[in-house]
Amino acid sequence: MTDEFFDDGSMLVSPDATDADLAAETSVRPKRLEEFIAQHRVREQLQVLLQGAVRRGSPPDHILLSGPPGLGKTTLAMIVAAELGTGLRMTSGPAIERSGDLAAILTGLGPGDVLFIDEIHRIAKPAEELLYSAMEDFRVDVIVGKGPGATAIPLDVEPFTLVGATTRAGLLTGPMRDRFGFVAHLDFYEPDALRHILHRSARILGVDVSDDGAVEIAGRSRGTPRIANRLLRRVRDYAEVRGDGRVTLDAAQAALKVYDVDELGLDRLDRAVLRALVTSFGGGPVGLSTLAVAVGEQPDTVEEVCEPFLVRAGLLARTPRGRMATPAAWRHLGLQPPDSAFGAAQSRIDLPDIFGTDP
Repeated sequence: MTDEFFDDGSMLVSPDATDADLAAETSVRPKRLEEFIAQHRVREQLQVLLQGAVRRGSPPDHILLSGPPGLGKTTLAMIVAAELGTGLRMTSGPAIERSGDLAAILTGLGPGDVLFIDEIHRIAKPAEELLYSAMEDFRVDVIVGKGPGATAIPLDVEPFTLVGATTRAGLLTGPMRDRFGFVAHLDFYEPDALRHILHRSARILGVDVSDDGAVEIAGRSRGTPRIANRLLRRVRDYAEVRGDGRVTLDAAQAALKVYDVDELGLDRLDRAVLRALVTSFGGGPVGLSTLAVAVGEQPDTVEEVCEPFLVRAGLLARTPRGRMATPAAWRHLGLQPPDSAFGAAQSRIDLPDIFGTDP
């Protein structure tokens, strides 16, 4: 079995990247903007921004990319560097614990280089404050010594472009957000765009995939290219082991049944959450912690891994009183929703939990 056969503790349809994903994505990543499928508005805006910078011979404004994981933020950062013909330095917010860590990175950049910081909302506060002057004035002040004898030594930084990526744009501070001249949000992909991505990946990987096979995989990929490519590799494995090696509709359906990914893209844990809501709590409302205990998972896992897609698919509603199963959730489980489920689900608007409260 492959190194990506997910057990009950991990998720085949999780948008977060595994080590195997990162290795596989290297070969199928688009290298240029014209190869980047979908996100047409963002692609056109970036094209104008980058072409203008190239014509002027100066770095473009700093770029902030937000959106759920797996939609191509890292790929776009690589494309920015490729389009500009400059070097690329990659790091992440959690990896920058001290301002000195960031100063070492910044002073090592070449003229016009692109610095990519993933999860930029998690950067340490001292490092964030150091980044302000680097972004605006291409200068950093490094503190030498401690206490009353400490002195600030100004160091020049080569002009560069910062590309920041975040899945939690609301956690960015105002001063940080204001220093980005270009801000774009990546949306989930339509099934047809994912179908094109799957055909492109199949050509690169040498996989023979039929159009109906690609359509079937795309429909179960949660609007996320990373998940689509992961499912393609798993269906390829199945087709090679139990079929003739060709990814067809039948092969895709059989393989995804083995991997427990249903026709909506829900996996075991997603269905367990819905089933607990429906059978144990009568459809809800129920608090997050109670729901997590019922399915044997941590609350963070339910909230961050399962809920976003269940809400987007119209199967779960987050209300002031707790989580509720919608009538569509009952029907997806093959159950008849009670009459009260319709009124309850329609009378509560699914609002973002902007105050961070947990009903």
